[in-house]
Amino acid sequence: MISDYLLDIIILLMAAVIAVPISQAARLGAVPGFLIAGVLVGPSGLGLISNISEIRNLAEIGVVLLLFVIGIELKPSRLWKMKRLVFGLGSLQVIITGALLGAVGYFFFGLSLRAAILIGPALALSSTAFVIQLLSEQGLVTTTYGRASISVLLLQDLAVIPLLILVSLLAMPELTIGENIGLALAESLLILGLVVLLGRYFLHPLLHRVALSDNPEIFTASAVLIVLGTAFITEHAGLSMAMGAFRAGLLISDSFYRHQVLAEIQPFRGLLLGLFFMSMGMSLNLELLLENPLPSLGMLLLLLSIKAAVLFPLVSWFGLKNKNGIATSLVLAQSGEFALVLFSLAFQSDILTETLFQQLLLVVLLSMLVTPALANFARSLVLEQSLVTGISAEAETEIPTETPIVLAGFGRVGHRIGEILTLAGIPFVALDSNASIVSNERIKGHPVFFGDVRNPELLETAGARNAQTIIVTLNDPEAAEQVVSSLRKTHPNINIYVRGRSLDQCSKLRLLGATGAVSENLEASLELARLALTSSGLKKKKRDAILDDFRRTYHAQIDDVF
Repeated sequence: MISDYLLDIIILLMAAVIAVPISQAARLGAVPGFLIAGVLVGPSGLGLISNISEIRNLAEIGVVLLLFVIGIELKPSRLWKMKRLVFGLGSLQVIITGALLGAVGYFFFGLSLRAAILIGPALALSSTAFVIQLLSEQGLVTTTYGRASISVLLLQDLAVIPLLILVSLLAMPELTIGENIGLALAESLLILGLVVLLGRYFLHPLLHRVALSDNPEIFTASAVLIVLGTAFITEHAGLSMAMGAFRAGLLISDSFYRHQVLAEIQPFRGLLLGLFFMSMGMSLNLELLLENPLPSLGMLLLLLSIKAAVLFPLVSWFGLKNKNGIATSLVLAQSGEFALVLFSLAFQSDILTETLFQQLLLVVLLSMLVTPALANFARSLVLEQSLVTGISAEAETEIPTETPIVLAGFGRVGHRIGEILTLAGIPFVALDSNASIVSNERIKGHPVFFGDVRNPELLETAGARNAQTIIVTLNDPEAAEQVVSSLRKTHPNINIYVRGRSLDQCSKLRLLGATGAVSENLEASLELARLALTSSGLKKKKRDAILDDFRRTYHAQIDDVF
């Protein structure tokens, strides 16, 4: 009945609202919070929800959206900038760690060959969302240690796709290296090729037509349709939904609509992915840990030790010496959300038994729970290393790959600012909700993307988190006020400069959090007055003094609101 499903959803939301903030306050992160919430309401906890299978089916959409977002974010240009660490260090970590863990499982734990082939590489993957969140909170994303960690995570994200194919191959009744695998790979390549053609000749024109309609609800529906439609097609063609969603994300990664698509998908992705983690928590059998904790804790220690022991010599080989290398090895020693995804699919495909699936879930969950402590220890090592070398962690940072300036609006005012920034050699990203403007500016080679800047998610995906300055040039006063207010709440330390229409509106914008507000009429008035004073014969020194005094008085009235 509908009321039963509604009650289950209410229980899940209540559990998440309680458990996730507590988990984040304890510096465990959101993912363990969702897992713990699932344990609490599931059969191993309070037993409030029993129909786990139906919830898991709905939660799989969260996995689909996760892979879609990863596909968008894994731009080829981004990977190429870090190619040495991504494809060198990252590839070696996944291959060696996966092979070693698989061999340990096969020879020492008696796993079947099929299970060992999958479990090794799956456990080799770390938690991308969790580690990046911890690095961001510690302010170490762009340090040597942070860059090496993120490089490995990027390759691990790429490795998810062949592992998804591997699940499909291992699920075949009779696995042979010859005909069956070759045919399956050929079919996979054919399907992915058709998806590429579909995206190139249908997807981008579709998004352009939808954007021209200037209907945000239809754009949202189109974004969701792209993800779910691609996932549906690939699933019915014999591949996983997640792989199709990843491919769709890659197709959009170089589109100037990608920021807006990402902003529209993020809320659905966050909620449904949280539902997936809660379903994993509900599936967890806590009796396995409580009745005999030593085997689970022993496997946890073995997992952390193997991953750290493999990664340390690799990162040392790639130039991360001493404590930076140890820190990178520790922060990536856990297993993560992709292992949960792969194990869930493998269990549904009868590759893993119920007992083995439960044991793997438990080990992954425990590894994620100990990660904050490992990350804090890693941070202390990095800071200690900086004291020894005399180089601060901040001094290790490079110029961020994210743009330092974001232009919210690229009409006449935004376009002129963009030209000035270009002449100064300062990179920027511009956002505008007019599809025609975006299309025309992209033809000219300007970094302009489609999107409604009033959406906080859009500004986040465009690089607002790491931007030095955001300039709001919107012609709509209410929209400008909404953007300034939202930005100041989410980015309290960023410089926000905004265009205003009048003295009163500039004062209001300053109250809402703008670092500086400039009336669009002021400079025009001053320039016209300068021409008039010049034609009246007023000397340059006196003329400039009058205009400068007027400018200071005007801006002082704006700042008087404080």
